[in-house]
Amino acid sequence: MNDARPYSGGDPYADYRGGEFAFTDLVDLADRRLGGSVIAANDEFFAERENLLRPEPAHFDPEAFGHKGKVMDGWETRRRRGAGADDPHPGDDDHDWALIRLGAPGVVRGVIVDTAHFRGNYPQQVAIEAAHVDGAPSPERLLADDVTWVEIVPRSRVRGHAANGFAVDAERRFTHLRLKQFPDGGIARLRVHGEVVADPAWIAALGTVDLAALENGGAVEDASDRFYSSPANMILPDRSRKMDDGWENRRRRDRGNDWVRLRLAGHGEIRAIEIDTAYYKGNAPGWVAVHGCDATVADPADAEAWFPLLDRVAVQPDTVHRLHLGGRERRPVTHVRLDVFPDGGLARVRLYGSLTPAGEKALGERWGALTGAPADSR
Repeated sequence: MNDARPYSGGDPYADYRGGEFAFTDLVDLADRRLGGSVIAANDEFFAERENLLRPEPAHFDPEAFGHKGKVMDGWETRRRRGAGADDPHPGDDDHDWALIRLGAPGVVRGVIVDTAHFRGNYPQQVAIEAAHVDGAPSPERLLADDVTWVEIVPRSRVRGHAANGFAVDAERRFTHLRLKQFPDGGIARLRVHGEVVADPAWIAALGTVDLAALENGGAVEDASDRFYSSPANMILPDRSRKMDDGWENRRRRDRGNDWVRLRLAGHGEIRAIEIDTAYYKGNAPGWVAVHGCDATVADPADAEAWFPLLDRVAVQPDTVHRLHLGGRERRPVTHVRLDVFPDGGLARVRLYGSLTPAGEKALGERWGALTGAPADSR
C-alpha cells in the first residue's frame, strides 16, 4: 500500500502521523545519527548518494548551479538512453540503484521515499528490497549471488515533490536495503521506519548497557507533549549539539507535569541513571523523577503497577547528572516513566543496567524468529 503527500515545507511527513501511515512515529532505522550509510550506488552523476540519509529536510537553492548542472539536495542520476537511434528510450527494467546500510537493524514497518524539489526529474517508479547480512559486508559481498533479497516495496509509481509513503509487511530483521528507481532520476530523502532488534550476542558481551538506547532496542511509547521536538531524541547515541536535538515540550500553564514513557530493550535491572540537560539553559525542568513497571507481571496501563526508581530530584540547566541507584532495592523493569516538573527540555537520558536471564531469553527468541538463526549460533 502506498500514498503520497505533496511537500509544502516544514515537516513533509506530518500528515502521515496518526493516520494510515502512523509508522512515521517509529524510529528511522537508517538515520545517519544511528550509523546509517548509503554505501554504494551505480550512478550519482548529478547529486551524491549520501544526501539520501541527511536528517534535515531537503533544501532547494534556485540559484545553485555547478559544472554538472543544477545542484540538488538528494541523490540524482544521469538520464538513461536506449540502445541506439532506432531505440532511444530506456528498457522497461532499466533502473538505478543504491545500497543502504541500516544504522539500527530491525523490522521495517514503513518507508518514505521523499522527492522534495524534484519536479521534472523524479523517477517514474521505485522498488525496495531488503536483506539480513551479519557483520560489516562490503558492497561486493551484498551483491553476491548467495545473498537473499526480499522485496518489501514492490515496483510502484511515485509523485514528484512529495513524500511517498509505503507500508511494509515483512516480519523479519533486516540490516541492508537496495533502493531502485526506474528508469532514473532524483530522490531527496529516504526514511526507513521500524523497530530496532538488537543483537543478543552483542548485548550479552557488553553486560552493562544503556537499556533505553534506541540502538539497543529501547523506544518511546508515549509522551505528554511533543510540541518542539521528539522525545525519541533523548535516547539517540552521542551527545546533543543544540537545543532541538533533545526533547522539549511547550510551556505548561496548568498544575500538572510533563512525562515520557519508555519501553526498554528488554526485561532488566537499572543500576544508574544519567540525565543530561545540555543546551537547555532557560528551559530545563526544575525537578525530575523516574518510575518503573514490569510488564511481565503487571499492566503498564494500571497506575498502581508503577513504582519509584528515582525520587524527585532537582536538576540544573545545561548539566549532565549522574545518579546511582545502589541504595534502593533493585526490581526488574520493562518500562520506565520519566516525569519532569513542571515542564522543560531534556537532551539525553541513559538508563544503565543489564538484562535479566528472562530478558536475555526473550531477546534471543525474538532474534531467532526474525532471522531464522539461534542467538548463540555465531
